[in-house]
Amino acid sequence: MITRKIIKINEQLCNGCGECIPNCAEGAIQIVDKKARIVKDSYCDGLGACLGHCPQGALTIVEREADNFDEESAKLHIAKIQNKDQKIAKPQWPIMLNLVSTTADFFNDSNILLVADCVPATYPNFHKKLAPGKTILIGCPKFDDAIKYAEKLGEIIKQHNIKSITVAHMEVPCCSGLKWIAQKAVETSNKKIPVQNIMIGINGEIK
Repeated sequence: MITRKIIKINEQLCNGCGECIPNCAEGAIQIVDKKARIVKDSYCDGLGACLGHCPQGALTIVEREADNFDEESAKLHIAKIQNKDQKIAKPQWPIMLNLVSTTADFFNDSNILLVADCVPATYPNFHKKLAPGKTILIGCPKFDDAIKYAEKLGEIIKQHNIKSITVAHMEVPCCSGLKWIAQKAVETSNKKIPVQNIMIGINGEIK
């Protein structure tokens, strides 16, 4: 062990939203028991790419004794995560919220990714970072009926065991309607489902 910089997670502040995870390229941070945790010190490079992406301010960099950062092990770790996500991913068609059936089997025990239609074309790591392990629903609150979106998503939630909802939207104002849609759908379903929001900048980065 050496003394080096490494991420520290304040468990009291962390609410398990998971917004830090897409910004940890090494996969050092994962949700364990509803909290973000460093799964292994050697996976964390201590550079702090995840800083600023926690809405609760639970992430800081500290200096402490830790194993050396092992880049090769981190790469293998990420590969295992991606392979696992690909294995559990269920075949899905269609993906447009307007077109999916509320009774489709692929919603059973799923993690929904409600994504603005501009995001997959703007965010270069969409398929690697956001899509794995998710049931994808694509829509545009600007050109479609947001109220109908919320009603349909609410029906999906009522009829299935939805584990979580991640909303991926662009930073432009019209796109924020997706957040309202998800919140309204959860409210009308009378279920408690964690909702995570991810905003993509117009230059293709997670904000």
